[in-house]
Amino acid sequence: MRVAMFTETFLPSTDGVVTRLLSTLPELARLGHEVLLLAPDGGPSNYAGTRVEGFPGKPFFLYPDKRVIWPRTRALDLLREFRPDLIHTVNPVIFGWGAIIASRRMHVPLLASYHTHFPHFATVYGYRWATGLIWTYMRLIHNRATMNLCTSEAARADLVAHGFRRVRVWDHGIDLGRFRPKPADPAMRARLAGGRSERTVLVYVGRLAPEKQIERLLPLVRRDAAVALAIVGDGPCRPQLERLFAGTATTFLGKLHGEDLVSAYTSADALLFPSTMETLGLVLLEAMACGLPVLAGRSAPTAALVRDGAGILYDADDPSSLDAAVARLRADPGLRARLAAASGQLGSARGWDGPTRQLVGYYREALQDEGAEAPSGHLAPGDLGAGGY
Repeated sequence: MRVAMFTETFLPSTDGVVTRLLSTLPELARLGHEVLLLAPDGGPSNYAGTRVEGFPGKPFFLYPDKRVIWPRTRALDLLREFRPDLIHTVNPVIFGWGAIIASRRMHVPLLASYHTHFPHFATVYGYRWATGLIWTYMRLIHNRATMNLCTSEAARADLVAHGFRRVRVWDHGIDLGRFRPKPADPAMRARLAGGRSERTVLVYVGRLAPEKQIERLLPLVRRDAAVALAIVGDGPCRPQLERLFAGTATTFLGKLHGEDLVSAYTSADALLFPSTMETLGLVLLEAMACGLPVLAGRSAPTAALVRDGAGILYDADDPSSLDAAVARLRADPGLRARLAAASGQLGSARGWDGPTRQLVGYYREALQDEGAEAPSGHLAPGDLGAGGY
């Protein structure tokens, strides 16, 4: 099968969408499928056998390290040369319109996958008034697709409630060859703890951005002198967070990759996951695969992942609830071992082979389902403005 993918984000950026792509592309190639990836420029021209074509863009004002890419005629030229069987637009916002138009012009099915709750983010970015408009815009994009994919049953329920049609769940996975249990590294533990290895070492892993709600962890480190917090990752909020957490037992380590990241997971006492705005939360799966218990703010996606004794859910809006979860972890020396064992058992069942085969099944279904409801709407070339098709 020949698949053309449009993505609004790719290497050198790091986020959940990029992580999923980096894991899915090699699996698709292994299964014998050919992919052309159209992505922001600045990354590799080939990844794991996938040809990557880059497009220039301008920084997004809320996320300076993310760029807005407008559809261009070159994309349609590349697709005509490639002759895809179908088109998949990943997390479409602006560039994804190019996938919509190309699918119409080339008469091939279009799949769109939803990975980021942009409407929910409006509140934390100070645009609560725009939430309804964002839902309308996202629905406008996605309901032009033959099939829509999302990352969890919780996300699917949310999308269906907001009028999205033809929504299916694309399961999640992790790289089990990379994320696995291993002995704690004393040097890494000391690094995470800022030299306070005797404390309860808690780690946050992810982007430092408003929607991650990292400031919710501040009351814990201010009140609990027995806790050391490590914040792993980078993003637009890092300077603000470093000022906010100044004077507490908090260490900012920046991005960690490869074995350093695995070592961070296996050398801490628990992962903290304060955000309740995620569609999934891949770092939860990474931590669980490494046998690290998780303390996660309760939401529909986290409740679906953190089950069967793999971690503790707490009320993210109540600081005392997190305090109680940490105290419970500390008071029962055997609890962490039990949580770690359950966590590792859950994580070890979540490789990328299954989700990729599921994705291929959706591709085949889209190709075969000639009786599916026709996507609505029509766009003329001028609807995209200058630079459009």
